[in-house]
Amino acid sequence: MKNNPKPDIESFLKVIRNQTCNYIPIVELGVHPLIKERFIGKKLNGLEDEVEFWFNAGYDYVKLQPKADFNPAKIGLSNNLSYNDDGTVFRKWASEGSGVITDSESFNNYLFPSKEDFSYDNFERVKSFLPEGMGVIGQYGDIFTMTWEMMGFESFSYALFENESLIEELNNKLGSLVLSMFEYFAQSENVDALWYSDDIAYTNSLIVSPHVLDKYFFCWLKKIGDLAKKYKKPLIYHSDGVLFSVMNKIIDCGVTALHPIEPKAMNIFEVKEKFGKDLCLIGNIDVDLLSRGTEEDVTKQVLAIIEKLGRNGGYCIGSGNSVPEYVKFENYLAMINTVKSVNSDYL
Repeated sequence: MKNNPKPDIESFLKVIRNQTCNYIPIVELGVHPLIKERFIGKKLNGLEDEVEFWFNAGYDYVKLQPKADFNPAKIGLSNNLSYNDDGTVFRKWASEGSGVITDSESFNNYLFPSKEDFSYDNFERVKSFLPEGMGVIGQYGDIFTMTWEMMGFESFSYALFENESLIEELNNKLGSLVLSMFEYFAQSENVDALWYSDDIAYTNSLIVSPHVLDKYFFCWLKKIGDLAKKYKKPLIYHSDGVLFSVMNKIIDCGVTALHPIEPKAMNIFEVKEKFGKDLCLIGNIDVDLLSRGTEEDVTKQVLAIIEKLGRNGGYCIGSGNSVPEYVKFENYLAMINTVKSVNSDYL
């Protein structure tokens, strides 16, 4: 793919801080490796290829995670996407019944990592070959999600009434580990912004009551937000679903930008009207549209949202979730190229 990318991390940071800026960043939490490989025309083989994709696709950042192993072989969640022998894909799903931690004995026997096990090598290496104008986002998440996944959602739900001390113990264990990652992100000179992801809602409701989220989710989001504020770095938060009932709590935790404004769950213009003074909004281009629509449909949708939201800062274009392998490659290109064209008109 031939182009002349000009990443602008400073303008990106202004936008996600909800400051006025005549620039529209392109932002994704994730792009499937097959899409990345098709874009750069070769197999991904390490950090330099990752940077090559994010740079040439027009992003202002490369998103990095520490290398971490929460013993996924036992959880059964190491990869929700696997390949059949013929190259087609099948997916695994989180346990709805009983998970791997159901009582104190299974908790005590579980092999958790320590903070010292996490590797930040990519964060230390990336600056040596990061293109001029490009930055780094440190991302991790799922304190709440891993808590119920490890227990299984049904077991987690019963434990809220029958064995809440187990939930507290597991949540505190996971929370302290993930928080240590954000302590690194916040203090690292190589990291420009923080991104925490943890789904708390369906398209029509929260997953659990606000009271439960206060105990096992918002307490951790607030600690991450306090780190971001202390070290003067913006904080992006990702959750699918409808979040209107807890939006003020999200803002109070120090979140500066919200992703992905899932189109089936929330009207982005309503979100902008109610919360736009406090939050930059990211995403909202429907994954179904990217998967089954036409290039013209995608271009039209991108331009319509930019016209209403994107010309004064406070909005970044991206999918309404992530870019999976079944998205039409041409539609993905239509989305990012439309934004590039609009930005070039500003210059």
